Amino acid sequence: MNKKGVLLVNLGSPDSTSIRDVKKYLGEFLMDERVIDMPYLKRLFLVKGIILNVRPKKTSAAYQKIWWKEGSPLIVLSQRFFDKLKRKVDIPMALGMRYGSMSIEKALHHLKEEGVDEILLIPLYPHYAMSSFETVVVKTEELMKEKYPNKKLTVLPAFYNEKNYINAMSASIKDQLDGHNFDHILFSYHGIPERHIYKSDTTGNHCKLDGTCCEKKSKAHETCYRHQCFETTKEIAKNLQLEEGKYSNSFQSRLLRDPWLKPYTDFELKALAEKGVKKLAVITPSFVTDCLETLEEIAMEGKSEFLEEGGTEFKHIECMNDDDRWVDVVKHWILDWKK
Repeated sequence: MNKKGVLLVNLGSPDSTSIRDVKKYLGEFLMDERVIDMPYLKRLFLVKGIILNVRPKKTSAAYQKIWWKEGSPLIVLSQRFFDKLKRKVDIPMALGMRYGSMSIEKALHHLKEEGVDEILLIPLYPHYAMSSFETVVVKTEELMKEKYPNKKLTVLPAFYNEKNYINAMSASIKDQLDGHNFDHILFSYHGIPERHIYKSDTTGNHCKLDGTCCEKKSKAHETCYRHQCFETTKEIAKNLQLEEGKYSNSFQSRLLRDPWLKPYTDFELKALAEKGVKKLAVITPSFVTDCLETLEEIAMEGKSEFLEEGGTEFKHIECMNDDDRWVDVVKHWILDWKK
């Protein structure tokens, strides 16, 4: 019988907050053709010729605001989650990152040293997107084809609406809301360019971004990030019994000037304050682990923007991180696959 093992993959992080390390990390991240999807020479000119001469200093400063003594919050929290999970599942496991020194290649080598023949890949992204879930799968497949062609790979699908995941996340959110009566709850998802939605449409004609296509049942939804985000919101809102009109969706973290999924989170924060929302809670369901996009962009910058526009209370709802309920969800996924 094949010996089974599990590979968990998250986003990644610079090794430190130094401009040099941040530049190296951003270079790998932004040169990924599924993140900036333009021809290689154009991407090279944009990333190496422009972005990496401007952005690393600003991004380094942002990382410095959230960095922990133990290191990058995303790495530390991912490791805590991994350690808890490892204690609950008797199976070889490895943790890798799509970008940075804690690579997928190193994680695969670890599983190979453990004698693993069959791998369950768990991309730690609830939703399918070219620039997150897909790039993890493609990179892992490429490495396995090159280095371990005889090993079998199974990929856990995007789990945006999986019942146990939704229940665990809803419970985590409820604990943090702690009975507090917020005027509004904003579900802020990581943004992607609109063209990525069209590129991921396996039917070639379903996605219109016209406000109706996400509601019409279609095979395209299996790879439609926008639809999956809205479904996550619906399921959590149902679990938490949120009133219609008391919650909404938005998308954060834009890059370049192309049209990205709307509404934009920074615009929405201002609009909500202008509508009279005083007490706001913000949830970031694209991430299972707190990172720069949640801890700095939302919990710091987003809070400042909302309060400056007249809001009086802002609460960032932490990701599930190493919550025991989340650990148990993944444990059961692994055990079901291991049978």
